[in-house]
Amino acid sequence: MTDGRHSPTLSIMSPPPPSRRPNDPTARAELALKVVPGAKRDGIAGWLGEALKIRVSAPPEKGRANEAVVRVLAEALALDARAIRVVSGASSPRKRVAFEGLGEDELRERIEHWLARLEPERR
Repeated sequence: MTDGRHSPTLSIMSPPPPSRRPNDPTARAELALKVVPGAKRDGIAGWLGEALKIRVSAPPEKGRANEAVVRVLAEALALDARAIRVVSGASSPRKRVAFEGLGEDELRERIEHWLARLEPERR
C-alpha cells in the first residue's frame, strides 16, 4: 500500500522468480539502471524510460550503494552476486550493469516477473 507520494517498491525478501532454464555460462546481458541511494528500503521500483529504477538504503559513499545494487539485483533475480557487475557509472546514479550467465530474454523475463508482482500494490 502506498501513501500516494512514492511509487511502491518490491522488498528483496520476496521469493525469487522461478527459473525455467539453467543459466548459460556464455550468455551476457547489460541493463541500464537509475539508482536512488539513501532510500528508506531496498527494492526494484520499476521502469524509468529504458532504465530500471532501483532504490537502495546504502549511502552513495565508498561504493556502498553499488554493492547494495548488486545485492538487490542478485536476490531479486535469483543470481549469484559474482555474476553481476557495474560496468559504467560507478559514481553516478545512472549505471550500466552486466549480467554474466544470463541472456537478454531471460533477464527481461525475470525483471517482468518482479514488476508484475508490483501491479496489485499500484491499484
